[in-house]
Amino acid sequence: MLKPLLPAALLLATPLWAEAPRTVTDIGPVQGLVASVMGDLGSPELLVPQGASPHSHALTPSQARALQQAELVFWIGPDLTPGIGRKIEAIAGEATVLELSEQPGVMHLAARDNAIFGTRAEADTGHEHDDHDHDEDTHDDHGHDDHADDDHDDHAHDTAHAHDHDHGDDDPHLWLSPDNAAAWLPVIADALAEADPENAETYRANAAAARTALEEAVSEARDMLGAVQEDRFVVFHDAYQYYEQAFGLHVIGAIKLADASDPSPARLDALRDVISDSGASCVFAEPQFDPRLIAAVTEGTEIGVADLDPLGMALEPGAGFYPALIGDLASRIAACAER
Repeated sequence: MLKPLLPAALLLATPLWAEAPRTVTDIGPVQGLVASVMGDLGSPELLVPQGASPHSHALTPSQARALQQAELVFWIGPDLTPGIGRKIEAIAGEATVLELSEQPGVMHLAARDNAIFGTRAEADTGHEHDDHDHDEDTHDDHGHDDHADDDHDDHAHDTAHAHDHDHGDDDPHLWLSPDNAAAWLPVIADALAEADPENAETYRANAAAARTALEEAVSEARDMLGAVQEDRFVVFHDAYQYYEQAFGLHVIGAIKLADASDPSPARLDALRDVISDSGASCVFAEPQFDPRLIAAVTEGTEIGVADLDPLGMALEPGAGFYPALIGDLASRIAACAER
């Protein structure tokens, strides 16, 4: 006896899903963005576990194996994770590799090499990456004053430049710009759609929904940070420049450079002086690094100390990770300033 045919409408409501491509990401924020685009179709693997420093992490055998078996790899680039860059080149095989720092429309900021930063406007030497040339002199002009300056009304001005050279002198913490994250979402969706055409519409719809969630998180973060625009902060390592520009914050110095290299005694002395002289509101530690350096620059002061984590170690992995990271940083900064 023949079984009755299923109604056509029911057949249309239950598509046959192809298996999502095996996908690997470098750091938690990138994993979160990719997870938001993959949705229920798959889960990207992570190479730098939460709690490890991307600047120095060495892959475990299981992480190397995941990279070897990957069909898609999304990573920031070698300026952030030079060791992983060498592994990708050596063992990623036939995987499609997307270096997010090299995607069109991505803003880059020059790395700061001083212990003490100048005005917020000085940090706005961003340049966007595309396929055109530009005058190299615009990239190299990023000097700083010796002390923090109150004149920072121009922090939102646009001085973006396009370029096609390497980013060796750039700050590699690009994911802390919400604009960069927004630029990456369609890139991630297109790569997944090309690898898995049957689910292309789902990936692109997920990317659009993730963009909306990101915009809501940015709006909420701006509300939280509106009251601390005149406050001054010191951070453990110079990872927050993109976030500073996005939200108009005034970070006046960092204990470690953007590459997380150890500070010299002279750098610590300079930070102690600026903390004492500037009336800074808070010094931010990071859970991945030695807290004794915080004590070295805050001893004898009453400045507040709080944790701030650019990688969101304490946050739940998954599709909501990146908006949660934007909000978590804002709430921690605002709470410390209010103490």
